Amino acid sequence: MASHHLLLSMSLLLSSLSGVAVSTTFTLTNSCGYTVWPGLLSSAGSPPLSTTGFALAPGESRPVDAPPSWSGRIWARTLCSSDPGTGRFTCATGECGSGAVECSGGGAAPPTTLAEFTLDGAGGSDFYDVSLVDGSNLPMVVVPQGGSSGGGNCGATGCVADLNGPCPADLKVAGPDGAGIACKSACGAYGRPQDCCSGDYGTPATCQPSASSQFFKNACPRAYSYAYDDATSTFTCASGTANYLITLCPTMSSLKSSVSSSSTSSTNPSPGGTGLPLLNDTVSFAGRGDGYSSSYPYASAPSLSAPCPLALAAAAAALTWLCAAPRHHRL
Repeated sequence: MASHHLLLSMSLLLSSLSGVAVSTTFTLTNSCGYTVWPGLLSSAGSPPLSTTGFALAPGESRPVDAPPSWSGRIWARTLCSSDPGTGRFTCATGECGSGAVECSGGGAAPPTTLAEFTLDGAGGSDFYDVSLVDGSNLPMVVVPQGGSSGGGNCGATGCVADLNGPCPADLKVAGPDGAGIACKSACGAYGRPQDCCSGDYGTPATCQPSASSQFFKNACPRAYSYAYDDATSTFTCASGTANYLITLCPTMSSLKSSVSSSSTSSTNPSPGGTGLPLLNDTVSFAGRGDGYSSSYPYASAPSLSAPCPLALAAAAAALTWLCAAPRHHRL
């Protein structure tokens, strides 16, 4: 038995010395007050994951190992159920169309909050972001556990705010009781090329943030608000140095815990970054040039659908490291 353990230890040592790539662990934690069903989608040509969907009860965490050079998306489905007659599984938000808990290669129907990853990408870096380009259905934060910057910005990102309540009426998706369950992007709501960064608006020079995308950016400064929102919304860690904690509906305690366990919170401040917080105190919506304008202070306009507290600005403001990041080709 002792010789077996010795051989195993030597094998692991030789593997590490030979430069064999190791897997990256995504730990999904549900801090919502309700069950969610994460969905996972590998990009074309990317190695598959061990699962493409599962249930996650309130307070539950589940690790998922990603192979080297994996690229893909992770999101959460909400308000899911199985049809008593057919057994078909469907969700009100984040639906992937598989008819089952496993998404089996199906992507998320917008509006859905997305975590996007490209592991071991250009320059030996992991690229990651939280995107509201396809709208939002719940708050999500990604925090690297361990990790070194490698010259990039290896820090927490995401959207702490639950936008379902303050979502403008023309972007809001309501449930059967009239409460907001998701918030559409400008592209999802209007479908115009200038909102979707398509056609004549398919370049960074021609596609600019709209008033609707600014609603998301005001609330969640680090998250992608439109397709070319790279400078403030792409984050990188040196490949192989970090695992990633993905928290759904992060609370005060879960946010503090995840950040304190990440070495980046104390050892990797931004070298000259703009210091954008994870959450602003208010959400402002400027309208589309039709005279519509309003502001939503969180204290007077709480979420209608999720139990996550919105008064996190003080805690989130401590997470102020941010610097410009290289162009990341979004998934």
